[in-house]
Amino acid sequence: MKVALFGAAGAIGPAAASEFLARGHEVRAVARNGERLRAALPPEAEAFAADLADPAAARAAAEGMDAVVYAVGVPYNHFELHPPLMRTTLAAARAAGVRELIVISSVYAYGRPQTPTVAETHPREPHTRKGRWRKEQEDLTIAAHDPTGLQTLVLRLPDFYGPGVPNSATAYALKNMAAGKPADILGPITTPHEWLYVPDVAPVLADLLERPAAFGTAYNLAGPGALTELQFAQKLFAAAALPLRYREAGPFLLRTLGFFDPVLRELVEMAYLHQTPVLLDDAKLHAVLGTIAKTPYDEGIKAAVAASGLRAVAA
Repeated sequence: MKVALFGAAGAIGPAAASEFLARGHEVRAVARNGERLRAALPPEAEAFAADLADPAAARAAAEGMDAVVYAVGVPYNHFELHPPLMRTTLAAARAAGVRELIVISSVYAYGRPQTPTVAETHPREPHTRKGRWRKEQEDLTIAAHDPTGLQTLVLRLPDFYGPGVPNSATAYALKNMAAGKPADILGPITTPHEWLYVPDVAPVLADLLERPAAFGTAYNLAGPGALTELQFAQKLFAAAALPLRYREAGPFLLRTLGFFDPVLRELVEMAYLHQTPVLLDDAKLHAVLGTIAKTPYDEGIKAAVAASGLRAVAA
């Protein structure tokens, strides 16, 4: 297949491009920054610089492609961009004759969980602005599904981490650790949470592209299990061979820090995810794909620490 990876310079792009190439697909890697694309991606991928807010550029990026995988990130304080970018992408995909579109989403559209684990049948009742914009993005995607034309699919992910994932809580913690500062851990630190190792997403995306019958719906992809924020931090420091040093960042601290950092300010409305966490049930995806490989936390955290250059990973 010819696959366009929209948002290819982000967290998921490099691993997805490598996986698609390994399976014999042609890859067009699309992002606004061409230099960043060429630095992050395998040389076999076509680097295509385009602003997806521009309908003509989005159409050009989709032209000649069989499939589009949409992993576009927006600034955390500008989530309102998700719906209009989705509309532009859908119009471009239809006009270019694209057959398959996979859109990466998050748990935000579910809102507060009403059950211990959240399956795709759980109501989507977001009470935050970010959740409403994510839900609108998902609704646009599923409504666009056409079995005789553009087939669409939504894949929801939990928090993720791993090498080359700069805009994550793990990356911020590693940055503080490298500076000899305590890591900020979003609290409460004793509630369960889940994370997904980013390279694990790539084989799932490739498998779904090869199953047209799987389209027309949404799927969850869960992490390898639940840990508390404190347990995750303990593993992070142990992998770096450093003593545990942290401060718990609850809503009050986030509001205070938010005076100086707009991203931290935006985290306040999402604090419910650490008080009443959304733990995904991905049985529906397993029914389609069978066994899904998920990297254990110890292994994934060691790889993330090693890639950060913080310290040699503890044996």
